Amino acid sequence: MDDIIDNEVRKHRFLCGEMTQEQLAARVGVSRQTIIAIEKGKYNPSVGLALRIARVFGVTVEDVFRLGGNDEPVR
Repeated sequence: MDDIIDNEVRKHRFLCGEMTQEQLAARVGVSRQTIIAIEKGKYNPSVGLALRIARVFGVTVEDVFRLGGNDEPVR
């Protein structure tokens, strides 16, 4: 079973001076299409990519990505 990962990539791009999808893609080493798919929830990034995206925004991974549909901590 695949987990649904919610994300706030678009919000963080906006907060970082309205960074474009192309600019973010270039900074983390993927295509613009990959960023589009992540933002639409059609693709879950690898741990490494999630870490690189968060680093670009200067925030934690948890500020950008979270398990969807459940705010309860995993035990």
